[in-house]
Amino acid sequence: MHETIRVDRKATGRDSCRVAVSGELDLVTAGEVREALQRAVGENRVVVIDLGGLTFCDCTGLSALLTTARTAHAGDAELRLCAVPHFLARILRLSGTRGAFTIEERHDQA
Repeated sequence: MHETIRVDRKATGRDSCRVAVSGELDLVTAGEVREALQRAVGENRVVVIDLGGLTFCDCTGLSALLTTARTAHAGDAELRLCAVPHFLARILRLSGTRGAFTIEERHDQA
């Protein structure tokens, strides 16, 4: 059974927001997540992606995150990941893509 994805965006300041992504980030859900994250980066100077509720991520999910990182960098926006699950931290490390992100160690930062 396929778990759905949930993407919740909350303003945290005038030009900043937190986007909480929970569920399975995979081939089926990556497009929806990519669109939501691209919108957030396009409309804010600082975007924090809260991944504390993420239960799975495949290569298309990683691609959605990397696309968002490239868009943020090109638009001079700050993108941070927080509450990165152990399995995703391992994927980032093994794929050599960890450096594409600023990763917050604490979950409560905005």
